[in-house]
Amino acid sequence: MIKNDEKKSTGKESVQVLITQPKPESEKSPYFELERKYALKLTFHPFIKIEAIPAREFRKQKIDLSLFTAIIFTSRNAIDHFFRMCDEMKVSISQDNKYFCITEAVALYLQKFILYRKRKVFYGADGTNKSMFDVINKHKENEKFLYVCSENQQDNEIVNWLKNNNCDFQLAFMYRSVSNDVRVVMDANSFDIICFFTPSGVRSLFDNYPEFSQNGTLIGAFGNNTVKAGEEAGLHVDIKAPAPQSPSMISALDNYLALKSKNK
Repeated sequence: MIKNDEKKSTGKESVQVLITQPKPESEKSPYFELERKYALKLTFHPFIKIEAIPAREFRKQKIDLSLFTAIIFTSRNAIDHFFRMCDEMKVSISQDNKYFCITEAVALYLQKFILYRKRKVFYGADGTNKSMFDVINKHKENEKFLYVCSENQQDNEIVNWLKNNNCDFQLAFMYRSVSNDVRVVMDANSFDIICFFTPSGVRSLFDNYPEFSQNGTLIGAFGNNTVKAGEEAGLHVDIKAPAPQSPSMISALDNYLALKSKNK
């Protein structure tokens, strides 16, 4: 078990990395290229489960989805649940709507639901909130924004920026995250690196192991809120993304492992 206060050197050659997300469906995923490049042992296990908020419950928020002209997405989950909610509530979304996304990967996921046109789909240059704010700032006049997010995981930096920049916006809670059982994986392995992608993932770790001690295990975190959640929980975050040279967790791991190999 990775109690980490009991972590010992086993003489193993492979670096054991826990990715707290589902395993990619495609064998061409950059994760597997990274695994081969550095002889890693990757384990994928989601630390949170996403539960849909049904339309009957969403109606209590008294939000008319048809009134908004610009939608903010920070994850694929948000996109899935936005269009699910539109279907459940039989709401037609204008073809002129604009979409502002945290990364290009999230933006491209919109192709599953809409005719993708660059004049209405925008994303930040480097995956940071700031780069998304820069894009929103150019288009914010006369737009009514809907920020689609988890009931227990909205990004306060985004909310505060929208408030401080006098944007006409509303939060829409369409799903919620709950902690997953991670003990089946954690008890069976001793991980050198654990990568988190949401504050809820960090919370799940401590829901499963209230007395968790890092004790040398490296922590990776994607997003300012995830980094903050890790640090507030007493973790030292060693690998951070996005950053100018590390727009994704994969590139952050790559850069970290390359530097480590160079310094050996």
